[in-house]
Parts: sequence; C-alpha cells; structure tokens
Amino acid sequence: MTATTPSGNQKRQMKSAARLYAVQALFQMEHSDQTVDAVREEFETHRFGATYEGDEMAEGDIDTFRGLLERVVDSQSAIDQMTDRALVAKWPINRIDPTLRALFRAAGAELLQAKTPPKVVIVEFVDVAKAFFPDGREPKFVNAVLDHMAREARPEAF
Repeated sequence: MTATTPSGNQKRQMKSAARLYAVQALFQMEHSDQTVDAVREEFETHRFGATYEGDEMAEGDIDTFRGLLERVVDSQSAIDQMTDRALVAKWPINRIDPTLRALFRAAGAELLQAKTPPKVVIVEFVDVAKAFFPDGREPKFVNAVLDHMAREARPEAF
C-alpha cells in the first residue's frame, strides 16, 4: 500500500479540519481535565478520518493539530490576556462560551506563531465558528475579536 501525497487543496482542507479538531480537543481538555497528551492521542487515533454511523470524519493535518495544542498549552496565559483585551470589559474570557474560549485559544496560538497570514487565520476560525454556531451571531463576534487579536499580535500585517 502506497501513501499518496495530498494536493494543495487537500492540504488546505486537512489544515482546516485540524483547526476544528484543535478547538474540539481544547474544549474537551477544559471540561474533562484530561492532559494534552491523552486528548491528542484520542483525536489522532479515533477521530482523524474515522467513520461514525456512516459519516466519515475529515482527515486532519497532524502537524497543524499538534502545533496548535502545544502552543495553546505553552502560551495560554498570553493568549487569554490578548483575548481579554479584545473582548468587552464586562465579558472576560472566563465568562464566554467554552467553545468560543477554545476557539480563541487555538486562533491566538496560530496568530502568535506568525507562520500563517493573520487574515487567513481569521477566515479559517470564522469558518470553525460557523460549524459550531451555524445559525447564531457568534461567527460575526469571532470575526471582530480575532481582528482585534490579529492587529495586536501581528500589526505589521495590516
């Protein structure tokens, strides 16, 4: 059996899936008190490309997924502070929806990495918000908060 190299579009889709999985993993870590290693192993073994009730889960980019989790764990305090500065004063990060908190942490980690253009990070994580909140106002809220965070983390890109 030979492995095929993913096309450029497939690589982008795999990175997008990895971002979604990272948000789910961060949410799970917060709510289950599991370690990053335990959650990473579970996702890589049981979620990436798995089939549940006839639905196939997307294959995620392992390096993107691992990198986001590691950067969030290593820089969570700095990311949370950056997020707090982007939020309205009455709504610090510990008061917002836990899914949004996980999303802001993953996006903040990618913004601090300075590898992906900030506008791409914003679009990607707004799409993640749409996956979790398809009928809500949250994607617009995510766009505004991430724009503020991106301008702080990478002002030279604007």
